Amino acid sequence: MKTMIANGVAPLVAALLLTACAAPEFKQPDVAVPNAFKEQQASPDDVKVAADGTRWKAAQPAELQPRGEWWLAFNDAGLNDLIAEATRNNANLAVAAARIRQARAIAGIAEADRMPQVGVGVGANRVRPSPQEANLPQGTAIAPYNSYSARLSASYELDLFGRVSSNVTAARSDAATVEANYRSVLLSLQADVAQTWFRLRATDAELATVAQTVRLREENVRVNQRRFDLGDIGEFDLARAKTELSTTRSEAIGLQRQRSNAEHALAVLLGKPAAQFAAAVNPLTEAGLLPSIPAGLPSSLLERRPDIAAAQRAMEASNARIGVARSAMFPALSLSADGGGVGPAFADVFRWSSRSWLLGAALSMPLIDGGRNRANVTRSEAVLEESVGQYRQTVLAAFAEVEDNLAGLRILSGQTAQIDDAVVSARRSTDLAQKLYDAGRSSYLELLDAQRNLAAVERNAVQLRGDRAVTTVALIRALGGGWDGTPAPAATPVAATASISNPQARN
Repeated sequence: MKTMIANGVAPLVAALLLTACAAPEFKQPDVAVPNAFKEQQASPDDVKVAADGTRWKAAQPAELQPRGEWWLAFNDAGLNDLIAEATRNNANLAVAAARIRQARAIAGIAEADRMPQVGVGVGANRVRPSPQEANLPQGTAIAPYNSYSARLSASYELDLFGRVSSNVTAARSDAATVEANYRSVLLSLQADVAQTWFRLRATDAELATVAQTVRLREENVRVNQRRFDLGDIGEFDLARAKTELSTTRSEAIGLQRQRSNAEHALAVLLGKPAAQFAAAVNPLTEAGLLPSIPAGLPSSLLERRPDIAAAQRAMEASNARIGVARSAMFPALSLSADGGGVGPAFADVFRWSSRSWLLGAALSMPLIDGGRNRANVTRSEAVLEESVGQYRQTVLAAFAEVEDNLAGLRILSGQTAQIDDAVVSARRSTDLAQKLYDAGRSSYLELLDAQRNLAAVERNAVQLRGDRAVTTVALIRALGGGWDGTPAPAATPVAATASISNPQARN
């Protein structure tokens, strides 16, 4: 009867022990995922209604290239060259790649614990023991002798309570986290290069607008100087014309500083000294050729964003380390074997008569640890809670970034439409003011006011053009470097090519 009870209870106890120390089953945390982005606009004609009442909209295609090479949608040869060079040479990306190799190596170390550890040892000794060690009378002369040995040893830990398997799972998840962080660094690098490039081109366009204003101011100074010399106008109009010229030249100099800073930032992203990089003047003149980026469904964002993937893997690693911490509270069983030979000459080591061997098993477990292991389990569980919170925060921040950039593009589109109308009106107003001034029917102040208004409106239009390009890149970054959509023919290429002083930049 006792034997039957023992046979029935033993498996149950073993199962309870295994359950107690194994890593808990990983459960995906609940995250509130909206059905659609609030800022994603669709015209009534584009909205479809399914039989169950679900509303959906077909994504608008943006390019032919495979998803991931999103910068090709801008059809900017200069941008393509710069991103290729940055991917090869950027220092932060090289650091992230090195971290991947480290994480994979650590995972390999954890995997090694699953295999038996086998070693070999060969030794030679010259020995003279004392009489007491040889159990001989004191003063007995003992001649020294040689001893040679060769041994083969092996050891293996039985993974009774999941310590090894949990550690391997945690190491693999850590490696996946680092790989996702690498993709995040790569995406950030590509987006930073694109945004800096478009800022540089927008500054070039703004400089071109200011340069045109400078030429107009110079012409005004020449005309007013001639009219002042002829006595047609007073010194006041001439002084105002000179003031406007100097002010506009100062603005141009300030833009040169802004351009230099953008150029230097681009050089750092390319992994080269700022002194060895120079980009030719290349104004951003066509904003209408920017790709249209459909945001798709919010749920798909969880699959595309590398930072969300990294947070997911970090949760899995934290969950596995709970199993590692729990296993420390239970016995560890190790098997060992050792065999070889010992002899007075090296040739004798391999004789059958010189053989020796050892087989062993060691079972160890903590009895009194002052609560160390229990505290370690509690710490591991708290780390999991932390990683779950970070995952949820990362998802919420990702949704917010997409909404921000969708709203930004929508608002910038409306601003651009209004500023285009304002440019037409300002040019007409300036033309009328010039004619009235030439006919002597208005003052020079009124002409200056019209010219100043036109210059401000044109600069605002150029700045909005750059903001739209930068925000488009920001939306692509927020979407994880790609978007959903059926491939379709791309837009007409933009005539833009990077001119770099280093010829290797194009290789």
